[in-house]
Amino acid sequence: MGDKANTHPGAAGRALTADQPASVRNVVLVGHSGSGKTTLVEALALTAGAVNRAGRVEDGATVSDYDEIEHRQQRSVQLSLVPVAWDGHKINLLDTPGYADFVGELRAGLRAADAALFVVSAAQEADAVAGSTRMVWEECAAVGMPRAIVVTHLDTARTDFRRLTQVCAEIFGGDDPDAVLPLYLPVHGPEGPDGHAPATGLVGLLTQKIFDYTSGERKENPPDDTQRDLIAEARNRLIEGIIAESEDETLMDRYLGGEEIDLKTLVDDLEKAVARGTFHPVLAAAPAAPGGKQGLGTVELLDLITRGFPTPLEREAPVVTTPQGEPRPPITCDPDGPLVAEVVKTSSDPYVGRISLVRVFSGTLHPDETVHVSGHGLADRGHEDHDVDERIGALSAPFGKQQRQMSHCIAGDLCCVGKLARAETGDTLSGKDDPLLMEPWTMPEPFLPIAIQAHSKADEDKLSQGLARLVAEDPTMRLDQNQDTHQVVLWCLGEAHRDVALERLRNRYGVQVDVVPHKVALRETFADRSAGRGRHVKQSGGHGQYAICEIEVEPLPQGSGIEFVDKVVGGAVPRQFIPSVEKGVRAQAAKGVAAGYPLVDVRVTLLDGKAHSVDSSDAAFQTAGALALREAAADARIHLLEPVSEVQVLVPDEYVGPVMSDLSGRRGRVVGTEQAGPGRTLVRAEVPELEIARYAVDLRSISHGTGRFDRGYARHEAMPAHVADKLRACEGS
Repeated sequence: MGDKANTHPGAAGRALTADQPASVRNVVLVGHSGSGKTTLVEALALTAGAVNRAGRVEDGATVSDYDEIEHRQQRSVQLSLVPVAWDGHKINLLDTPGYADFVGELRAGLRAADAALFVVSAAQEADAVAGSTRMVWEECAAVGMPRAIVVTHLDTARTDFRRLTQVCAEIFGGDDPDAVLPLYLPVHGPEGPDGHAPATGLVGLLTQKIFDYTSGERKENPPDDTQRDLIAEARNRLIEGIIAESEDETLMDRYLGGEEIDLKTLVDDLEKAVARGTFHPVLAAAPAAPGGKQGLGTVELLDLITRGFPTPLEREAPVVTTPQGEPRPPITCDPDGPLVAEVVKTSSDPYVGRISLVRVFSGTLHPDETVHVSGHGLADRGHEDHDVDERIGALSAPFGKQQRQMSHCIAGDLCCVGKLARAETGDTLSGKDDPLLMEPWTMPEPFLPIAIQAHSKADEDKLSQGLARLVAEDPTMRLDQNQDTHQVVLWCLGEAHRDVALERLRNRYGVQVDVVPHKVALRETFADRSAGRGRHVKQSGGHGQYAICEIEVEPLPQGSGIEFVDKVVGGAVPRQFIPSVEKGVRAQAAKGVAAGYPLVDVRVTLLDGKAHSVDSSDAAFQTAGALALREAAADARIHLLEPVSEVQVLVPDEYVGPVMSDLSGRRGRVVGTEQAGPGRTLVRAEVPELEIARYAVDLRSISHGTGRFDRGYARHEAMPAHVADKLRACEGS
């Protein structure tokens, strides 16, 4: 892939606007935290002329000017878009967080992209490819997304590019390691005092040319005989790998027969194989030295993106229906087609309000037009469905915190849209006269509960609005106002996700909240039969209160609720007051009879009672019914019932033992295991909810980031006595 100049009409400080889908490349960067994704984006922006040598554009913005939280935490926490121009193409670089808590941002990036760059760090050879990164690779492979690998941190001492490419081939290549091969090898300079020889250039295995970056700009030199000998083996293997993917079935025979395959044929077949997603080249990249214009390998990488990665025209668009679910013909990437776009990210700016990052799949989006917003079906997470018309604001291209105005956004391109007050992440934008709804992408379920309450009365007034804005930005977060525990609960993906959410509430929305212990919805029930007498008799001059009732309570099977039976004979309790007794019993059951949790699964039988012709009343018999239930509970064994979840854990086979042992230690019962694809096992278990509040965090540690789990309510069952006693002691302290 040759050395191309940046001839796109866009320049630093101005928005890039594509005029045809064929000139657009949408690329998502994937890799674990610390692999160097953001640094690589900055290096590519410098080489493409989007920033100057100081990493800034004309108005002083930098690529990394995103979020104050990112600066404080020194890691990416959200998806960001950096558009650059190269060789007449617009490249939308989608930088994703590497930390597992922000996998929702990664999935949004995958939705918006047509190809992926997997970034691995040479400085972390042992852990260069994290388990979570491998899982994303498998997901991309399942949908045929083209992928390439970029090795970073070659300037670090004791790095071994050849060894790392072998690791990548073993991990990413699977059954075909020859589908993962380097296109270039690093050229190293003289050793320093520490014995480290830094990479100063690259040698192209196909062209056999040396690309020297010593001066801070790429210069082409011929190789010497020693360098030719060093690359011969790698070059031959690369050529064989390319030919194996060629559509020309005669090419391998010709090559093995001794024919010299011309360079153009090899490059053409390489580009086609990359675009098909069947060959995954490995490249190396490093930021420019101070004062340099081009980072090591950045020209080669930009060339690969523009020439080897597919255009939006080659991507199959998601399925569309009407908002009512009626099927519609597949859409195509046609700027003149019906408008179909999707909000892949929502963020808030303190000055311009809500900003929506949008991928246009069909048609052309224009500023100030009215579009239809169709909802996304995440009402269970606090995101309401939408089916409304909205007038959009200006279109812009982001650069850090800056927004540069765009005149339009065609099919295949991405842009930021202002003033979409109702649209949230995952919503579809379409023509108001022809509303459509795109099939949503898979969102990870949040399973870490965080109970919060307003810090003060002033915060209480702002809490509802702040939470609504928070969940509108992040569809991986669920807001739950629990009716059983009366707590406001944010369900997050992990502790880092929680910390970012709380910081945004505090700094962006001005809401101070306190984190309180999360309560599990416990229940109470009678362990055996018991009887109680409720006597409410008061006389203080004038109209008194008189009600006496006798009840019997017996346990019922799980799920029976509260059953009330009237067995009064002879009119001991007048008929008009029997509903009053039941009302009092049910009111007391809702409050609990022992530890303050709702009473369930009992039959309460009213046997007898007494009334007064003047002093008996509805209120008196309600009080008597409640007193009778409390007295029955005082003489009975009361069981605490805890919710039990059905848990399904998907892990690589090597972690099945540790996972099963951990579940058993949580009072869980493993009910079965089954194979769930090559090298993966699904473990099914039943575990008390009290024991899995932090399982989202703990499973990640046990499985080194490779495990996933799902959970659902199964039933309430009796809590062991020693656990119940410990819980009561904690609540009483």
